[in-house]
Amino acid sequence: MSSSTSSSQAPPGLFAQELVENLIDTTKIAIFSKSWCPHCRAAKALFAQHFPEEETLIIELDKRDDGDEIQDYLAEKTGQTSVPNVFVNKRQIGGNDKTQAAFRSGELTRLVNL
Repeated sequence: MSSSTSSSQAPPGLFAQELVENLIDTTKIAIFSKSWCPHCRAAKALFAQHFPEEETLIIELDKRDDGDEIQDYLAEKTGQTSVPNVFVNKRQIGGNDKTQAAFRSGELTRLVNL
């Protein structure tokens, strides 16, 4: 019998919380997305077009077994229940509308270049 703790014994959402916090802390650009979402597509396209040299981590929640837990934790952390949920240099930008607005104002470029 193994002495390690299985995911079924851990408090619900614990692994999602650790994963989200680790990704935000260690990745310059993290986009929590759903592959079918047109708003997510627009946010991902903005980064691909305007910041192609920057590594962008895209987490497709609908393709992960723990996607619902991750989205639930993001809602708890940020108050935002929708996707995309964009983070740049550990700062939440928001969804597509806020990300596009931050790009237009120059704020997104400033954050990416920190």
